Amino acid sequence: MQPERVEPGPGQESVWDYPRPPALDHSDHHVVVRFGGEVIADTRRSIRVLETSQPPAYYLPAADVRTDLLRPDGRRTFCEWKGQASYWTIDTGRAVAEAAVWSYPNPTPRFAELVDHYAFYAQQMDECTVDGEVVDPNEGSFYGGWITSKVVGPFKGAPGTIHW
Repeated sequence: MQPERVEPGPGQESVWDYPRPPALDHSDHHVVVRFGGEVIADTRRSIRVLETSQPPAYYLPAADVRTDLLRPDGRRTFCEWKGQASYWTIDTGRAVAEAAVWSYPNPTPRFAELVDHYAFYAQQMDECTVDGEVVDPNEGSFYGGWITSKVVGPFKGAPGTIHW
């Protein structure tokens, strides 16, 4: 059974107000991803994917990502809205995170803006921040949303939430 929706306070968003199918939201928030002693990404040009019940997933432009530290992983998943996702492993030479990054090289037309953008599983990174706030990762291993103080749930992703 789904818990009750948390009512957002001033300056907050409820994931239960996000649309289905998801929406793209261009953001100028300062997003930084750190792993293995390196800044992997640093941008003010992310695209948030906003989907009912899930914290935002931040997609960062390739120009602002250390793509030289990414190698194709071979893993694939399918999203009914965005299409087939490809996964990437980060290897800094000091640390490795398998299938920690995903992208949509050939998304459905509605999500064409995600081409050449990468999303990161926060739970596999040393730290992900949005405007200096360290994000909490979305529970579970499927959804890659980032939880900040500006978004309230409950959030889908943890065990027992699949049928919400």
